[in-house]
Amino acid sequence: MSHHETDFQGDILAALREAVLARIPDAEVEAAGGGGHFTISVVSPVFAGQSMLAQQRLVLGAIAHLMKGDHAPVHAVDRLVTRAP
Repeated sequence: MSHHETDFQGDILAALREAVLARIPDAEVEAAGGGGHFTISVVSPVFAGQSMLAQQRLVLGAIAHLMKGDHAPVHAVDRLVTRAP
């Protein structure tokens, strides 16, 4: 795991889950990782009929604020899995 400087205070994994749930309230969200690199899995009925790209854009849009700036807590999402139940 690499190291990534951040000035974020708190639990980054919880912040990722909360950000996705704020945008997709009925989602099942799992987040793992650290050092700025994360894996996120999201299952939600809202993804039904959407392309994979549309699904991933929705999730990445929800966490964009955690990826913004030089000292953002999220440097990269190494793996993003989205699917409908």
